Amino acid sequence: MSIVLEHVSYIYEAGTPLAQRALDDICLEIPNGQFVGLIGHTGSGKSTLVQHLNGLMKATEGHVYYNGEDIDAPGYDKKKLRSSVGLVFQYPEHQLFEIDVFSDVCFGPKNLGLPKEEVERRAREALNLVGLSEEYDKQSPFELSGGQKRRAAIAGVLAMGPKVLILDEPTAGLDPRGREEILQQIKRLQVQTGMTILLVSHSMEDVAEYVDRILVMNHGRVMLDGAPREVFRHYKELEEVGLAAPQVTYIMHALHEKGFDVDADATTIEEAAGEIMKALGRSETLRN
Repeated sequence: MSIVLEHVSYIYEAGTPLAQRALDDICLEIPNGQFVGLIGHTGSGKSTLVQHLNGLMKATEGHVYYNGEDIDAPGYDKKKLRSSVGLVFQYPEHQLFEIDVFSDVCFGPKNLGLPKEEVERRAREALNLVGLSEEYDKQSPFELSGGQKRRAAIAGVLAMGPKVLILDEPTAGLDPRGREEILQQIKRLQVQTGMTILLVSHSMEDVAEYVDRILVMNHGRVMLDGAPREVFRHYKELEEVGLAAPQVTYIMHALHEKGFDVDADATTIEEAAGEIMKALGRSETLRN
């Protein structure tokens, strides 16, 4: 279930004096089952890129392939594509509109023309996946907390049965606890289902903690592509384009430069704590 981009470019207002290149010769592959983080400063092309993946935007140049098929080829079924590649926009609670939570989650699969029993089965399964039990079924979605609204909106996309889930800043506007709950739920979802997930985020700590691979966008191009520890090793280059590494990265590099025997590429609090404890243990052994 891979997504492949071959030399994809996109130009806003093409052919006019206002033309602006938002994507510039993007080549990449997102294989099945991978958890990918997409980061970049505002205007780097992140949102434009993800809207190409399910056909909401059409490349000015190049091709996007899903499972080997060109999604912009004549006759290609975009409706089917969007049920397979689900996109949850920033502030997805703005997508909630039905009288109760269960009805809202049923809306997508119902529009696919599925039988009532299948629609309700999908809705129940999706709500369970995001951690919303039956007690929320008859509540108005507008009475939920911010984090619960976000989960209900994600469930509405999951009920469509996607193989790929794209989340554009899913924790925007949430408090730290709400952000952590949403991200942990997304990670559990990915582990349980093997779904491909693309997470767009401004938080370096979030992507360092949860994803397998990071794509860094800058001026419409993929600047860096690799595992979190590989990408954040280039923290000085990230700073040059208005980004940063997780705070842990700076702490570990500072300790390493002061002579502590630690792995400077640790990217999470757990990794850093383990490295510091090992270094302290070695120091204690040497003193004895």
